[in-house]
Amino acid sequence: MSQTFSDADIEEEQKHFSNVIATFQQYAQYSLAANNRRRKDIYTLPQGDKELLDGLGYRQKLQEVDKAILVNAEFLKLIVANPEIFGHDLDFPKDADEDRACRGTLHDHSHGDVHSHSHSHSHDHANVAPDLRGISKHQRKYKPTDFDMDKLRSTLKQFVRDWSQEGKEERETCYAPMKDALVAHFSDKPSSQSRQNIRVLVPGAGLGRLAYDVANLGFACQGNEFSHYMLLASYLILNRTDAIGQYTIYPYVHSFSNLPDREAMLRPVEIPDVLPSALPAGSSFSLVAGDFEEIYGTEYEEGDLEPQAGQWDAVLTCFFIDTAKNIVNYLRIIHRILAPGGVWINAGPLLWHFENNTTNDPSIELDLEEVKMLARKIGFVISDERTIDTTYTSNSQSMLGYVYKTAFWTATKA
Repeated sequence: MSQTFSDADIEEEQKHFSNVIATFQQYAQYSLAANNRRRKDIYTLPQGDKELLDGLGYRQKLQEVDKAILVNAEFLKLIVANPEIFGHDLDFPKDADEDRACRGTLHDHSHGDVHSHSHSHSHDHANVAPDLRGISKHQRKYKPTDFDMDKLRSTLKQFVRDWSQEGKEERETCYAPMKDALVAHFSDKPSSQSRQNIRVLVPGAGLGRLAYDVANLGFACQGNEFSHYMLLASYLILNRTDAIGQYTIYPYVHSFSNLPDREAMLRPVEIPDVLPSALPAGSSFSLVAGDFEEIYGTEYEEGDLEPQAGQWDAVLTCFFIDTAKNIVNYLRIIHRILAPGGVWINAGPLLWHFENNTTNDPSIELDLEEVKMLARKIGFVISDERTIDTTYTSNSQSMLGYVYKTAFWTATKA
């Protein structure tokens, strides 16, 4: 039956969107405060220690980090400059603390460099319009949590992975095998012109690069994304970008740990490395906002098959299936929406996102063999299985790196 939303659901969605906007807007205040804590710590040291640190240029480095944070803040402001595109212009109450941020008289915020991979689901940028009119202009201004800022910092690093020359090696480690498998499955369609009617879905599309690349190969590709952080950021890069290298960010200035030198933290990254608007004429590329299960997994309505059933020739899941609360339903939906003989191409780990959650959400956490057994029971024929070692939004110059041993496979609908 159709998905319905209560007034409470809508209000909660409006509140969440408002809080995400506030997180973007308060990035500078929060991040400068964290860096200012380091300055305060210097003054707790003996004079001789201060002089030694000055000789190393430590305080100068803190000033350079401040400047980099302010560059990031200007970029992030561009992302949320026109929230009316997504439904309504948010008018937040004036907060004097935000002005004081640039003068260094801020509260201390402690945070670490959280290692995670975040995925989500996507949107048709022109039509995403959460209704925010119920939010009072005079409500107390939202103060982002450490978790909020972790997600925002992850978004900056996601730009590196998806839309920079520096991130090419990391993203292509996963994206290239998936694109190669897609082309191989439809080898009877060797030209981009012959692929225009082959429909490909990329759930958990993030900032949209994999979906963009697939569309660039000539396939009719739709991404799906759920995270407001990703949706807002992808709108800027896909719809408000006019030149290669138009934006400069400093994604690694938020942690001083495991750095071999100053450049590893302070190097700028230019984005994008390609012009997203330069898809060939006739290309079909869209992004759809919302929860994967709600959009693609609806049951039956008025006796008719759901509109998504059997409508997709391929589904590409990259670092996505472990976002499931119920992996059984994820795989069932993927199988249901594929056309007969359709292909599911997967690459990713099993970092179950809702494991040990504090929100009382269910979480079914299978091991890799169980996931593949489940896929076969649902009706997939799995082939081309292999392991791909890869990082995810990693600082390539860091002294510490996490490597995922991701599971890759191609599966056809039996």
